[in-house]
Amino acid sequence: LRREAAEYYRGHRVPQRVEEALNALFPLRPADLYGELANYFSRFSKAPVICKLAGRKVLDGVGQPTLEVEIYCTVKNYEKRICSAVMSFHSPIPENVLPETTEADEKERNDAVNAAMEWVNESLNTMLRDLKPTDQCEVDKMLGEYFTKKVEEKKEIQKEEEEEATLSLTSCAPAAVALSGQKKAAKTGKKMSSTERTIPPAEPTESVPCGSLAIGGTSLAVAKAGATINHVPLYLHIALLKCNQDSPKEMTLPLPMVTLLNCEKFSPAKLKLVKEVMLIPPAQLSLKQGIERILDIQKEIMRLLEPAGKALSPQLADSKKGRARNTGKKAPPSALKRISHLGCLITGCDNLEQPLLLMQTACNNIGVELGTDIYLAINCAAHELMDYVKGKYQILTGTFKSPDEMVEMYVELINKFPSIIALVDPLRKEDRQQWNNICCALGSKCYLIAEDAATNISKLKIDRNINIPMCSGVVLKYINQTKISDLIEFTGLLDGQRHITILGSPDGESSDDSLVDLAVGLGARFIKLGGLSRGERVTKYNRLLAIEEELAKNRTLRTEANFEFTDFAEEPQPEKQLSDVLPPPKQDSLPLQLSQPALQVHSPPAQLPENSTLT
Repeated sequence: LRREAAEYYRGHRVPQRVEEALNALFPLRPADLYGELANYFSRFSKAPVICKLAGRKVLDGVGQPTLEVEIYCTVKNYEKRICSAVMSFHSPIPENVLPETTEADEKERNDAVNAAMEWVNESLNTMLRDLKPTDQCEVDKMLGEYFTKKVEEKKEIQKEEEEEATLSLTSCAPAAVALSGQKKAAKTGKKMSSTERTIPPAEPTESVPCGSLAIGGTSLAVAKAGATINHVPLYLHIALLKCNQDSPKEMTLPLPMVTLLNCEKFSPAKLKLVKEVMLIPPAQLSLKQGIERILDIQKEIMRLLEPAGKALSPQLADSKKGRARNTGKKAPPSALKRISHLGCLITGCDNLEQPLLLMQTACNNIGVELGTDIYLAINCAAHELMDYVKGKYQILTGTFKSPDEMVEMYVELINKFPSIIALVDPLRKEDRQQWNNICCALGSKCYLIAEDAATNISKLKIDRNINIPMCSGVVLKYINQTKISDLIEFTGLLDGQRHITILGSPDGESSDDSLVDLAVGLGARFIKLGGLSRGERVTKYNRLLAIEEELAKNRTLRTEANFEFTDFAEEPQPEKQLSDVLPPPKQDSLPLQLSQPALQVHSPPAQLPENSTLT
């Protein structure tokens, strides 16, 4: 037995390692000798491997169920919980919907989370066992193959259901069905106007297998576990993955798009076009200084809205009782008590200029100049405004504009308010010709950003014939079956084509602050987190501030140049299909094609006459 033991230890070089450790530590004489010995020998221990995945149902920032994935690894022969990741559920939060619709949505969401838990606790738990959490590419490849298998299974089920439905229909009076179908088609043809025929129909929403949250949640949790095991922050771990393990010498922070106003589209006020009014600090300010400046503007807006609330809110207009009530009590009007799920103030306006003039007044009052000291961005969410009967966008109550008229309106708006440097979703993704027109008209003056058109990253991976509208950049959201490798590949393509990347948080946000690390590690130009209220939003801003301090302390923080806009008119390019311009993708690759026009440096104040003012 002694001989076997000696051979066993010699085979693992234990005597040699012990001698080396004792010789190395004696000159140091550490205060905690055994602790230092443990550190010394830990270098020779086996790399941690995944031993268990656990999926749990938790609540997000608005009290709705979502998925949490926990990673357990075998570390030095013991099972240890390494980390967890909470997925944000991408589901638009509706306003003024019917109770039946709400119940159906809640049931669908619960089914999705329950299915995701089943995927994690059963199939993925077995599939990823004994893999290294530091091997992100291998994990994501397996996750992608598993998801593809689930998609195929769902297609087979749908095909069988359609065949059964077809058989049941053909067996029930086929002649009557055909006749009624002909009559309906004839009536539809009579009612359809020429305007309707020119409006492209809305593309169908992406159908994903119930449980797809498990893919994104597991990929993110594995990335966090890899960062923990490598003893580096998550943002650096992501940057190393993107740079093929070459440590970046300098890193930049994404500029925050901070939402100050959420203009209700279903409020009694008339304005429908503007969903969010956002502020962007200048690049030369530190993040801390930028946030403080935005907070000052927010306080001034809240002060202005106390008297201005009578004009902005129809219920308080010309109401003596309302005025008496406001002056008699210190409590703010009802509008100020309402905070959106986006973490900002909810208000209603009667025209497009009203919220912009409010911002301008607030900035003037505190000595901040719009277009120099702070910039504006507007989330139009135009896809929510299309009236398909009229074939037009409803920008105000009772006011409709065609896609071409929308482009003219935006050109007039940017000319009047040059401090606006970004328009998010100014048009539906289906109006591609108008996207081209607005980019050529305004691309050198502001960013034209696609958010709704770019959320379905998985569709870009599966269908290579999807046309991407011309734009300055896209808002990426980490949702559903999106994987870390997808984001790395996607942002790499965008970087190579000189388009900006914005990491955005979904409506149903959680308290997990990993999105900020992803944005920093991927080198995103902007990050869209909502307002400076609600814990799940503020947590992310605090994380961004902490990363800024850490990078500044390490002297690796690099300040970006001021805003550069794309002049699409200089090099107009026809819209192409992905399959026409990209080589065949490798498995689990992420194709994308956008145009590559020239860039222009933005300097709004220099474009104005010396004696003019912003109005």
